[in-house]
Amino acid sequence: MKVLVFGNSGSGKSSYARALAGLHALEHLDLDTIVWEPGQVAVQRPADVIATALQAFIADHRQWVIEGCYGELVQAAAAHCDELVFLNPGVEACLANNARRPWEPRKYASREQQDAMLGNLQAWVADYCHRNDAWSYRHHRCIFDAHPGAKIEHTSMPFIA
Repeated sequence: MKVLVFGNSGSGKSSYARALAGLHALEHLDLDTIVWEPGQVAVQRPADVIATALQAFIADHRQWVIEGCYGELVQAAAAHCDELVFLNPGVEACLANNARRPWEPRKYASREQQDAMLGNLQAWVADYCHRNDAWSYRHHRCIFDAHPGAKIEHTSMPFIA
């Protein structure tokens, strides 16, 4: 089983992927861990380093769940997945989820640092349907619609049992 989960920030990707990984004993890759420099806030790694890390993960694991919002990486991984999952609960749900998000120590040195970035994150999330970048709704929709394999779109928060 190789599942690729994508959507806006706050759509539930991490919760969905962790639950799926636990339920099916899948290796789990949160794309944030290969995109951003460790110990730094909003400092992106070079594109070649990111692409190499993604390809290594795919090559090294027979069963996995990968999750993220990065359209170019989702597109690269989609050719290797058995199922594509688009979490699309709407911008308001994503904003509410981000506001409730617990401290993420692997991303931020403190809760205060994370909270200081929340306004920027929320503005970016709110603009999801209006942006034209690879991390936008428009790009995500194109990836989902063009995918020839098994796929599912959740427009509400999915429950994994």
